Amino acid sequence: MPARLHLLMSSAPLDTRRSALQRRVRLIVGVTISYNLIEALVALSAGVAASSVALIGFGLDSTIEVLSAAAVAWQFTRRDPERWEQGTLRFIAVSFFALAAYVATTSILALAEVTQAEHSTIGISLTALSLVVMPLLSLAERRAGRELGSATAVADSKQTLICAYLSATVLIGLVLNSLFGWSWADPVAGLVIVGFAIHEGIEAWKGDACATSVAMILESDQDEHEQHHR
Repeated sequence: MPARLHLLMSSAPLDTRRSALQRRVRLIVGVTISYNLIEALVALSAGVAASSVALIGFGLDSTIEVLSAAAVAWQFTRRDPERWEQGTLRFIAVSFFALAAYVATTSILALAEVTQAEHSTIGISLTALSLVVMPLLSLAERRAGRELGSATAVADSKQTLICAYLSATVLIGLVLNSLFGWSWADPVAGLVIVGFAIHEGIEAWKGDACATSVAMILESDQDEHEQHHR
């Protein structure tokens, strides 16, 4: 069998797998965008009604998550997604920094007791639901992104995971505030999220991501075959 024909036959399954992974990433980010749009509207409305800085911050975090997922979705509609990798990573990094800045500001204001949040049944229900949904979406996107070798998909999955951490933080704060009047619990936990967001933002800016690229596997297979026929 000619070497060129062998390479074409061996690369076909990998090309098919890569296309399937790209479709999966588009589907995951599409679901993420849809969920976060609803989440943002509900959280912002409930936050304003309850004068909850945490819920308003949670709603704005969902908005940032929509922007991040939309950037990845846009990238994977391009003919050559890898070409847009660096620019999309920078956008995701900036969204991490924006999230960190806002959560830090709202946490400090809450600790200073500028506002006093009221009980919010809607807020508790929403954050509890997000605590289940977000880790699942993050895990699915991270697995697909690592196999595909997409640093942007992996970075966006971390953004989604931060949303899950923030869900837990806000949920704990809302419950403790409702049961015991501990208004300081949520902003203190929020400051922990700020540190994590800054760390992941720096990694995304540098382009760090643990991934095994389908393209890299293909190139490695081709190199081995060429060496074998030399």
